[in-house]
Amino acid sequence: MNKKLFIPFVMGIIFLLFSSIFTANVAAEDLDIRAKAAISVDADTGKIFYEQNSDKAMGIASTTKLISLYLVEDAIQNGELSWDDEVAISDDVAELSENLELSNVPLSQDEHYTVQDLFEAAVIESANAATIALAEKVAGSEEKFVEQMRQQVEDWGIIDAKIVNSTGLSNEFLGDNIYPGTSKKDENELSARDLATVARNLLQDFPDILEVSKIPEKEFGQGTSTPFDMENFNKMLPGLLAEKDGVDGLKTGTTDLAGACFVGTIEKDGQRIITVVLNAIDHDDIENESARFDETSKLMDYTFDHWKQETLLTDNDRIPDLASVDVPQGKKQTLPVAVQDEIKLWLPSDKTTEDVSYQSSLNNNEVQAPVKAGTDIGNVQAQVEDDDLGYLNNEEAKKSSNSAIITTEGTEKANIFTTTWRNIKNFFNN
Repeated sequence: MNKKLFIPFVMGIIFLLFSSIFTANVAAEDLDIRAKAAISVDADTGKIFYEQNSDKAMGIASTTKLISLYLVEDAIQNGELSWDDEVAISDDVAELSENLELSNVPLSQDEHYTVQDLFEAAVIESANAATIALAEKVAGSEEKFVEQMRQQVEDWGIIDAKIVNSTGLSNEFLGDNIYPGTSKKDENELSARDLATVARNLLQDFPDILEVSKIPEKEFGQGTSTPFDMENFNKMLPGLLAEKDGVDGLKTGTTDLAGACFVGTIEKDGQRIITVVLNAIDHDDIENESARFDETSKLMDYTFDHWKQETLLTDNDRIPDLASVDVPQGKKQTLPVAVQDEIKLWLPSDKTTEDVSYQSSLNNNEVQAPVKAGTDIGNVQAQVEDDDLGYLNNEEAKKSSNSAIITTEGTEKANIFTTTWRNIKNFFNN
């Protein structure tokens, strides 16, 4: 190559390399989601990719319904009701369904509605009266349903939730039908982290929710006197205002207190993430429908651009820095070991497997003979440097980045003459 051409060529390569690194670092460090709180997590492991003020409890509006929907699904799974069961419409529910200030579908006491009908209305149209009707069907009253909601989130480890109704509405819209001890101004409040926990549990336990949440439009009450065309409030679905490939859920919410909120989920290349944006700011305008979706899209793009899941070890792979363990009382004094299960780990895009370390621990101070091949003798945990974001649930985190250590060979216990001779040798060697 001509020397005059070669030098600019090399300089160009160097410039491109450094500019790409610089761009990646700027994006990673300077991402600012225009919302009061936000978080992005892996739906499978609960790995946190990004968080912004995610531990502060604040209004969550209709994203509340994710808890209510979970309890409906749970009741169906437990055989307490079925999708085809008819749901009676109480006087209060019928009246609330006529409130045009709120998200609703019309409900008449003269018509017949199934659990499936009202469930779809709650997901797609965020129908408040339909949600209360489901609450009454599941628990007998909304008050008892709220108690179930409180218990459920506590079971998930959420201890500072404020839950006063099944819908996420301000209590001011519920007349005298408010939970005892709460005020007309009360609303449900959770942190972004807690809301991500709710969404993750819903998707893990009842993934069929996505079959409903991905529906852009559907008619409610077909064949009744008051059919209603529902359009999903999640405008990131195909054909809607802010459509984005891979998005198939999950739930919006809007009140004056909560602002514009959205719990989103997207699947790309076999990886599903959950995002939460609370009180999206534009934005100066709560009526700006795109604000929460613009911020969610930024958060989703950031996550996929800056994180990757790596398979570090597969079943029976040797462990770096731990090829074998000592068996002082065995015929064989060392045994090779391996991982029992596959180990995966999410890595920042600027990290490689070389940045991963393995923390190994044995069940006992030493491995006791006799030992069979395949014996569980300890545990190994993979971790990456400089990742302080952690997981939604650190105990569950161990499932993917953790494995039992097993022996790949066995040994019998050495006889007393062998162990005595070894002890004599060790004495003189030391």
